[in-house]
Amino acid sequence: MAQNFTIKKSNKSVWIVLGIAALITVIGIVYYIKSQKSDTIVFTDTLKVHFEPAMAGEERIIKFVAENIAPDYGIKIEAVGLQDPVQADRAVAEGQYAATIYQHQWWLKQVVDANGFDLTPVFPIYQWGFGIYSDKHASIDELPDGATVVVPVDGANQGQALWLLQREGLIGLNPDIEPRVAKIRDIISNPRGFEFKELDLLTLPRILDSVDAAVGYVSQFDAGKISRAKGILFPPAPKTFASQLVIGTKFLNDPNIKKLQQAFADPRLRTYLETTDDPLVQGVLTPVSDN
Repeated sequence: MAQNFTIKKSNKSVWIVLGIAALITVIGIVYYIKSQKSDTIVFTDTLKVHFEPAMAGEERIIKFVAENIAPDYGIKIEAVGLQDPVQADRAVAEGQYAATIYQHQWWLKQVVDANGFDLTPVFPIYQWGFGIYSDKHASIDELPDGATVVVPVDGANQGQALWLLQREGLIGLNPDIEPRVAKIRDIISNPRGFEFKELDLLTLPRILDSVDAAVGYVSQFDAGKISRAKGILFPPAPKTFASQLVIGTKFLNDPNIKKLQQAFADPRLRTYLETTDDPLVQGVLTPVSDN
C-alpha cells in the first residue's frame, strides 16, 4: 500500500556552513586591522632615546636634553640603555625606540650594509674624545722605534685611528685610499717601524700595560679606570666622525619625532658640552668640530 509522505531537507547544515564562513570573514577582518596597526607606528609625546650603557656620558646628554630642553618642545624623553648596538639600531628602525645617539655615520653605514636597516643620520650632535694612550711613555716623541701600537679592529674606528697617526706625521697612508676607511694594510710609510696590532675597542684599556701605545676613545679608557694622565695625545677629531642623531627613516615626518629633532638641535646642548664640569662628559663628549 503506497504511503503519502514528503522528504524535507534540513536547513541546519546550511546554517552551519554560513556560520563558519561568517566566522572566517570576521577573523580575517580582525587580523587585517591588527596587521595594519602594527605597521603604522605613531609616537606619543614620550620618546625613548637609546644610549650604550658603557658610555655613561651619552646618558647624561640625553638626560640634559630631557630635563632642560624637551619640555619647551612639548615632549618627554626617556633614556634607555641597550649594550648591543646592532639590536639598538634594529629597535630604532622598527620604531621601538625613537632614536639613538651612539654612532658616527661610518659605523652606522657598516651596520646598515650588514643588516639592511632603514635608518637616517639626521645631524651630528657631539664628538667623542679620541686619542693615544700609553702606560710606558709620556709623549709621542718618547715612543721608541718598533713600538707596539694597538688600534681598533673594527673598520670604521681603525680608519679614524690611522688617520690620526697620519695627521701627526707618524705614518703615511696610501693616497688612493680615503683615510676614514684605511686599514693597516694601507700604511705605505712607517718611518719609526711601529708594529701595529688590532683589538676590540673594549679590550684596549686592559692591554695598555703590555704595549707601547693604544689608540681609542677617552670614554673607553675612563671606563677601564685608565687615568687621563696616560693620554699622550688628544687632537681634535674630524667632523666626519661626529656622533649622529639616528632615526628610523619611515618615522622622520612623525610630529613628535620632528620635535625630538628640534630638541637635540637646540643650541643649549652645545653650550652644555662646552661648559659642563661633569667628569662623565667633560673631555669625553665634546662639541662638534668645524672641520
